[in-house]
Amino acid sequence: MTAGGAGLRELVLASGNAGKLAEFGSLLAPLGLQIHPQSAFDVSETPEPYCTFLENALTKARHAARATGLPALADDSGICVNALGGAPGVLSARFAGEPKSDERNNLKLVQSLAAHADRSAYYYCVLVLVRHAEDPQPIIADGIWHGQFLEAPRGVGGFGYDPYFWLPDQQKTAGELDAAEKNRLSHRGQALQALVEKLR
Repeated sequence: MTAGGAGLRELVLASGNAGKLAEFGSLLAPLGLQIHPQSAFDVSETPEPYCTFLENALTKARHAARATGLPALADDSGICVNALGGAPGVLSARFAGEPKSDERNNLKLVQSLAAHADRSAYYYCVLVLVRHAEDPQPIIADGIWHGQFLEAPRGVGGFGYDPYFWLPDQQKTAGELDAAEKNRLSHRGQALQALVEKLR
């Protein structure tokens, strides 16, 4: 069954992150879905009070669906560093506090890892699609992307922690990948591919 066959023609993306919007738009284009950012409906960001990616994504999806009356797709994602017990995790976007700043977040993570030999890290993404706000059976997919966290950035692509996220197999950081390569390899790309399979 295609996404259209499942009754999905359009959905709202529960995010205001321009980088995510571009990635989702590219990866979901083959399904023929019309995707609207929640900002097009003046939907405010909802608090993300939970300690798990799944609970936060579900909260965001239900909030966007309730506000717009459309099916909603939300992700919660972040970088988890093994030496730091999985931090920054769900706090990745606000690791250095408000206002959000990729530069300050990266600097704080570099400083936090200064005394650690283990630089292993992974990006994690969970996607939640709800057909309506009270959907009792959300569609859930996730992806994980392993790498190492560098002391200095390489590349200017991507967003967030990408210029510091070293991929041994590619001998590049995520910030040095082109968009197509990143979409194929990334945690978000893996999660979206898994979601597409479930929609079929």
